[in-house]
Amino acid sequence: MDMNSEQHEFFRQNGYVVLQELLPPPDVDYFLEIYECDHQKFPNMWCGFGDQTVNCDTLLTTPEFDRIIRHPVILPEIEALMGGPVCFGEICIRHMAPYSDELKRGWHRDMPHWPDHPLRMDYIQLMLYLTDVHQGTHCFSLSPESVDDEVLEKDAQLERGGIVDFHGPPGTVVLFNVSVLHTATVRKTDQERKSVQIYYGHQTRPYLSNCTVIPESFWRDHEDVKVREFYGVLNRKTRRYQAAHEAAEIDDHESILEWCTNYDRKIKQDDNAARPEGDEGPAAGGQEHGTLGE
Repeated sequence: MDMNSEQHEFFRQNGYVVLQELLPPPDVDYFLEIYECDHQKFPNMWCGFGDQTVNCDTLLTTPEFDRIIRHPVILPEIEALMGGPVCFGEICIRHMAPYSDELKRGWHRDMPHWPDHPLRMDYIQLMLYLTDVHQGTHCFSLSPESVDDEVLEKDAQLERGGIVDFHGPPGTVVLFNVSVLHTATVRKTDQERKSVQIYYGHQTRPYLSNCTVIPESFWRDHEDVKVREFYGVLNRKTRRYQAAHEAAEIDDHESILEWCTNYDRKIKQDDNAARPEGDEGPAAGGQEHGTLGE
């Protein structure tokens, strides 16, 4: 399936597009299976993030998530919107538990718009629901915005664009410009929400965040040069991980998990604060994506 002109124009006028029934049901079942397995096998890799728990080093714990990241029916849609070859930016698998308090939202933009792009888009996010999402569950929400619109502060944008709550069955895909105002909508509910959220950027632009280690098997050792290029925009976390690996500080699965945990707790904030000119991308990523995430 290729992005048609109507979908492309809708994205241009609203900053998002919903692609339901894009993925074959067996694929959705498989992705939920590896999600559940990761959650069960690597609880120490799942950290609290507002009203969510997340694992953003999914490629280390469950490299099979590459099958979602480069899914043959998803990637062409993203490339059509981005306008050319894209790179991997970040993946976080997320869990939202039942909640008994009042509705809350944390509206934010992940980064400024990029005016040189036809859709003002530096990074695009894929939101994939693995559970049924409806008015009685947590959901993802966005305030639509056209590429021709003036960029407004939160309250003015909400008044102009309103709010769209995204509901749908497992397998629902939402693609959106991360510079458009958005939030997780946390509702009183007795149900869980499980999602996969992936960021894609331009291969010629700086990286997005210091959240996800990209294993050498993807960016250095993969037999396909196109895959190496796709995963080749390395963040500082990946560089630090590689240096520790070469120094034999990381030599087994337990030390990998310990290194990631220590990095996220002690080092990431310093890396995001001390970015050499020309070396780093926007100071965004993981827990920098607003207080409530998506």
